[in-house]
Amino acid sequence: MPSPQREVQSVLDELVDTGAETGLQVAVYHRGALVVDAVAGIADRRTGREVTPETPFFSFSAGKVMTSLIAHLLVRTGAIGYDTPVAGLWPEFAAHGKATATLRHVLTHSVGVPAMPCGIGPAGLTDWSRVCTAIAGAEPRWRPGAETGYHSFTFGFLVGEVARRATGKPMRQLLREWVTVPLGIDGDLYFGVPRTDLTRLARLEDGAPPPVAPPDGDTVLAPWELRPTAAMGNSDEILRADIPSVGTFTARGIAAMNAAVLDGRLIDSHQLEELTAVAFEGTDQVFGNHVRLALGYPLGRIGTRPDETPTTFGWVGGGGSYVYADTATGTSFAMTKTRLTPHFDTARRLADVTAAEITPRA
Repeated sequence: MPSPQREVQSVLDELVDTGAETGLQVAVYHRGALVVDAVAGIADRRTGREVTPETPFFSFSAGKVMTSLIAHLLVRTGAIGYDTPVAGLWPEFAAHGKATATLRHVLTHSVGVPAMPCGIGPAGLTDWSRVCTAIAGAEPRWRPGAETGYHSFTFGFLVGEVARRATGKPMRQLLREWVTVPLGIDGDLYFGVPRTDLTRLARLEDGAPPPVAPPDGDTVLAPWELRPTAAMGNSDEILRADIPSVGTFTARGIAAMNAAVLDGRLIDSHQLEELTAVAFEGTDQVFGNHVRLALGYPLGRIGTRPDETPTTFGWVGGGGSYVYADTATGTSFAMTKTRLTPHFDTARRLADVTAAEITPRA
């Protein structure tokens, strides 16, 4: 009988052999057991270094699963509630009518500040104080809680500044103290990679031409917020900075983290039920598509409608990476890759293969 490991490995090998992908990792936990730990291809074309399960990948917004988890752990510890106003901890954030914004609004991307304020580009993301000052002073595009729209890079700074004000600690430290050390996966998940670990990382490559300036009009997000580039993902300054809208991780590490979310080691069953329930449904004011959001995660597996897989929650990352967990099947899935593509065909295919293999065992 085929096994999940064998089936996923076969797909990875095919993707690399045909040239569709360069280097990938997939890890899957089912009911707490690691059932897939597969890799294929090259981590760095310059040296020929191969991908291993221990190779961290900068995976853009797929790292938001780590950000959302820190928010839930803040609630678990009693440092803040989902309906606590952000300005209660961060008074400057109340400017321009944002006083009513709560952590719940942050997690549902409904605060109203989806775009990084003017004047801050990728290089500016490394200056925490400057970014947070600019976000606090921004005028919202809608009344907090009234609409939703993808907060591409502002999301991580919103959660992170609330966390810093509540605990006195940066996100990278909270991730290590609350998640990686307790779970024994230190060195697998990062907000800000230590200089000594940079040589372990996969090197990203563009699978399509870099983004161009959008046409005139109200585009909300800047091109660099909409579509990632290898240059950004390979930048030592970006990789080393605490930018919790994005993240660096191994597939095995991030899947282990979500497995611990599902089995109660990080949060209890009541909080898991609350954070995975529908918290906001409507039209995304950035992209125009219909969305169904839990607290900190889109609902539904990629390639399916949210109502088809309502117990699945996770994040895609620009360039094609994907992380999800499913409370119904007890599945935690993660896929990272070196080649940045403007589509999610690889993620969709591997998620489908995993679901087909796991569901009969659920």
